[in-house]
Amino acid sequence: MLAEKLRIADNFFLRLKGLLFTASLPPGHGLFISPCQAIHMMGMAYAIDCVFVDDAGVVVGLCPEVKPWKLSPLFSRARGCIELPAGTIAATKTEVGDLLEIKRK
Repeated sequence: MLAEKLRIADNFFLRLKGLLFTASLPPGHGLFISPCQAIHMMGMAYAIDCVFVDDAGVVVGLCPEVKPWKLSPLFSRARGCIELPAGTIAATKTEVGDLLEIKRK
């Protein structure tokens, strides 16, 4: 499990805000941005891990420990990005090709 509490940002305003103005991203929390093929960290105060997935939920790109004021690469096959606390990718051994499922309660 990558995140127990995953917020969804699936409209312009929620995607625009993202994690801006947050002091941290607690363990077990995340933000799913859709659609999304790349992210920027302009204005962020802490590093995060990013997992890019296609429409089927297959991991097509990984960006561990993206630091503030940096950009991720563009993943043309991605349709969404899961932003997670730094270290989550390593701790969960997430790899390109893994199949992820987002469950709504």
